[in-house]
Amino acid sequence: MSNELKLTAADSVPGLVRGSHARHAPPVRTPCANCATPLRGPWCHACGQSAEDLHRSILRLIAEVLEGLLHADGRLWRTLPDLMLRPGVLTRAYLDGHRAPQIPPLRLFLVVLLSIFVVGGLTGGVKPLHINQNTTPETKGRVVMSVGPTRTLDQLTPDERARLKEGMSRINLNDANNKTDHATANWLQTRLNRTLDDPERFYLILEQWSERFAILMLPVSAVLLSLLFIFQRRFFLFDHTIFSLHSLSATGILITLSMALSSVVQGWGFALLLPAPFHLYAHMRQVYRTSLAGALIRMALLFLGSIVAAALLIVGLLAVGLNGMAA
Repeated sequence: MSNELKLTAADSVPGLVRGSHARHAPPVRTPCANCATPLRGPWCHACGQSAEDLHRSILRLIAEVLEGLLHADGRLWRTLPDLMLRPGVLTRAYLDGHRAPQIPPLRLFLVVLLSIFVVGGLTGGVKPLHINQNTTPETKGRVVMSVGPTRTLDQLTPDERARLKEGMSRINLNDANNKTDHATANWLQTRLNRTLDDPERFYLILEQWSERFAILMLPVSAVLLSLLFIFQRRFFLFDHTIFSLHSLSATGILITLSMALSSVVQGWGFALLLPAPFHLYAHMRQVYRTSLAGALIRMALLFLGSIVAAALLIVGLLAVGLNGMAA
């Protein structure tokens, strides 16, 4: 897991709870540790830095986080029910200015994204490339790549690795003039062989970069929505970004729960993803006040655009992963 996402999400966790600043603030008129301005409360009115004393034991910090999360007035328990059970209400409230009772959308998105990779790492659901040893007459025992829940690269036997390398040695790539591009073919063959020799390193590179690529779905979604509502000038890029943050967060929660359930009940985790289209439909209707037909048409176009963007991001991720196997 990349340090950027861990640090950003970890920095967001204290924002999920309330009350710790006032509880651990120094006395009034104590000099601010950053600019030496006499304090008037838990925040410095001159530089904006928190005056909270962070010199506490880890057990105390964990206890305060749990206390804040379980507190009846915690923003987490106000945000999640609206996000998952009342699509659009949370987004509409934020756009209308009712922001204090809910978790900031970007903070929520980052924490949900972190949870996807944490749960995926624990359940083995984040390795995107699988190999299927197919022995049907059509494939004549060849090793073929697939995206199904088969085996990952590090689970192949030495014989299967050898046969896969032999098949990759016959890769031919042609350029625009239909001439063999030996340089690109050698680049690909070399890195594929190194990937088979050290699959754990390849998966580590993919894990580090997948978090950064996943964040790119946010601007992609916002731009697609801007195009879909280009003739409705009452909506701006800001509105589409908030909608995307909440929509992607809701989908991320469903993905996280799906992976967790799949690790317990094989083959049934996908059922938790079935409500996603209905959630998106209700979300769009509530926020944009579109007609039934308008929402369905835009949903279809948004889905197609997202599929294309996701496919390009996956190809880019695999290219970055292979490039990282250079040495």
